[in-house]
Amino acid sequence: MDYYELHPVTPQQRYINKAVETLKDGGVIIYPTDTLYALGCDIFNHSAVRRVYDIKNEISTKLYSFICPDLKDISKYAKVSNYAYKAMKKHLPGPYTFVLPAAKEVPKKLWTKRKTVGIRIPDNNIARTLSEMIGHPIISTSVTNRLGEVYYDPMEIRTVFNSQVDLMLGLGTLSGQPSSIIDLSGDEPEIIREGAGDVGYFL
Repeated sequence: MDYYELHPVTPQQRYINKAVETLKDGGVIIYPTDTLYALGCDIFNHSAVRRVYDIKNEISTKLYSFICPDLKDISKYAKVSNYAYKAMKKHLPGPYTFVLPAAKEVPKKLWTKRKTVGIRIPDNNIARTLSEMIGHPIISTSVTNRLGEVYYDPMEIRTVFNSQVDLMLGLGTLSGQPSSIIDLSGDEPEIIREGAGDVGYFL
């Protein structure tokens, strides 16, 4: 694994460029979000997506959310109602995953049985920039061990994932919570998981 420690205020563009090159080459990376470290790859690279499943030791029916750089891109990958758009505009960028009806553009591997997908626009410029620069959404799944326990410390992550991941962008210890998951695919919002994002608006 190549490892690059980012400056917390002015992250080095040359390191971000290396991560972008890795994603474009079909690699798997670890990168910081506004909540935790995430494993990621280009959602359109099927072999890279399979690698993420193998690294996480999760069955192929497990669903992963993905990151878009901003709201204007969401309509390419999901069907967005007026209510859903207003709710997302109020809360994004932020620590939320919004479940929406899938658009045909998204690989069916990332669809639920109800034909929905989970989309994130994190309040983290690095994560959004990666997606923007490769021109595609990237997988976003928390870095955990095979028991589902979260890793927060980049040094520990390097030790555990050194032979499994191609590159990591470090940003110090991230000790947040997972994102809140809000289902906006129906007529009423449904809170799937209460995490880092305040869910009061959706109650």
